[in-house]
Amino acid sequence: MVFLQGVFNTLSLFPFIPFILVYMIVLQRNKNRKQAFGLAMDVTTFFLLFSVSALFNNTFQSKSGFYLILLMLLIATGLIGSAQNRWKGKVNGKRLARAVWRLGFVAMSFGYVVFTFFGILSYIIKVT
Repeated sequence: MVFLQGVFNTLSLFPFIPFILVYMIVLQRNKNRKQAFGLAMDVTTFFLLFSVSALFNNTFQSKSGFYLILLMLLIATGLIGSAQNRWKGKVNGKRLARAVWRLGFVAMSFGYVVFTFFGILSYIIKVT
């Protein structure tokens, strides 16, 4: 159990590792770059969720980073679902979930870079 927790913590700390691993494995098996990239995004989003929430909590001395990210994903779900309902007249749950999850990947990847930069910058300022 401790081993699995260590693996999860490592993959959450460096979410680009599961992206590269999943991309390479799926590409090796299927030879389909689009499918490999999509699956790698889906898996990495899970690790980014925990990583970005921890970075947010560390940056702003907060404990609500995880819940804030979930709230943003729920708001995005409502907005995209509403737009889908207006355009198509119905909501396709599978497409909605995929769109929100992948939009979350893009947003959290940006957040990961920004919060990592600010974390390093604040550490340098504290040390000097």
